[in-house]
Amino acid sequence: MPEAAPRPAGGPPAGPPDPRRWWALAVIGLAQLMVVLDATIVNIALPSAQRDLGMSDGNRQWVITAYSLAFGGLLLLGGRLADLIGRRRAFVIGLSGFALASALGGAASGPGMLFAARALQGVFAALLAPCALSLLATTFDTPRERAKAFGVFAAIASGGGAVGLIAGGLLTEYTDWRWCLYVNVVIAAVAILGAFAVLPDTGRTGAKLDVPGAVLGCGGLVAIVYGLSEAEPRGWSDGLVVGLLFGGAALLAAFARWQTRASDPMLPPHVIRDRTRAGCLVTMALATIGLFALFLFMTYYFQLVLGYSPVRTGLAFLPMTLAIITGATQVSARFLDRLAPRALIVPGLLLATVALVLLTRLTVDSSYATHVLPAMLVLGFGMGLVFMPVMSTATQGVARRDSGITSATVNTAQQVGGAIGTALLNTIASTAATAYVAAHLAGPAEPAHSVPASPAQRLIEAQGMVHGFGVALWWAAGIMLLGAAVAAVMVTAPAPARRPEVRGAAVAAPTP
Repeated sequence: MPEAAPRPAGGPPAGPPDPRRWWALAVIGLAQLMVVLDATIVNIALPSAQRDLGMSDGNRQWVITAYSLAFGGLLLLGGRLADLIGRRRAFVIGLSGFALASALGGAASGPGMLFAARALQGVFAALLAPCALSLLATTFDTPRERAKAFGVFAAIASGGGAVGLIAGGLLTEYTDWRWCLYVNVVIAAVAILGAFAVLPDTGRTGAKLDVPGAVLGCGGLVAIVYGLSEAEPRGWSDGLVVGLLFGGAALLAAFARWQTRASDPMLPPHVIRDRTRAGCLVTMALATIGLFALFLFMTYYFQLVLGYSPVRTGLAFLPMTLAIITGATQVSARFLDRLAPRALIVPGLLLATVALVLLTRLTVDSSYATHVLPAMLVLGFGMGLVFMPVMSTATQGVARRDSGITSATVNTAQQVGGAIGTALLNTIASTAATAYVAAHLAGPAEPAHSVPASPAQRLIEAQGMVHGFGVALWWAAGIMLLGAAVAAVMVTAPAPARRPEVRGAAVAAPTP
């Protein structure tokens, strides 16, 4: 599919839209599903992998951390590389590398081999994810089609985590945990064939790689993501955690200063100087904090409190995934070209806030049908209203040469938000649970660790766990509410049909 010829902003389209653009969406969506799915599919398989490979309890976290560390830390570099070497070329390289890393992980003979494979998956995901979003942003030009395409993409991006839980449960229970990794080889092979058939070859932009910026930016992100991942097992006051977080912040501050001086900056300041785009990035990070925390807490609630199997746990998330798809494709996609983005984003975040508050009322005896399901449906529908306009608006109006790095910045906000949510809210939940058990289980003369395990003790521990989840979900609700306030104040762009540069024409900025 050849790339459309350059056109002046606000002018008529250069030619009829390519008839294969919807097939391109299918390929882009498939690749995005693989990246998002892999953030959660291994979670349910982790206990089986730990037994099979002889992992210690202290090291098992690296199956998750190695992936998120490489992915979140290298996203900015991956986005700029996509702009430099061409997005289709980078897309295919990312798919191929991800498939090979997945095959390596599936064949792992020991913990070290699996950790290395997961890190490699993260490296290639950091190249692949920005390509997927930037290809989408440059393939669909008219406001109505762009809204539909981003609706589908947002549903995949926000619901893929739940799909990963379902797939992980099915593959682990009925095949082998290794197939949670091998399945990526099949998905990537299909996507690679589709990429060569239907995706545009954007070529090179002629820009140069900002090496100092890459070192400072990626180094800062890696340090912060690593520090956040270590905060839960080590504690926030641990010297390593404090050093990583402050060191990462210092590197990012140096990165921001360098970007204002570099002749060809890795992240051009004008990309994030726009008020609406900055608001979308902050909103994305805040919304993801609450959503990732919910996935973590509800996975434990289903399995450890309600006693669900891995498959049943995955299926319990299915209604929320369907609600996300409904909100993104049937509401956001239909109205984004006629409504201002914040008219969808703010109500969506308010609905998510209400849902999280409802979930704070869970007990060890709560019914899924009457207590969990309604809240998850409301949350899913709200998130469907949020992610699609945030992604579309954040990537709108940038030059094609900056499309990759802009997309990477959106992905970085999502990944860092997820890391913060997992570390911060899990620490809050653990602290509250420990305090609850200490207050209800042990008397002054008889510490809790000396009490033999009994049904009463197990009940109090379960109640403590649920209490901790409730406290953390109150914090998550507050963060969601803050996201709604940020979106209301900062995301000030009007409806696409009312913007002079896109009225009756293309949404994407012209090629420089």
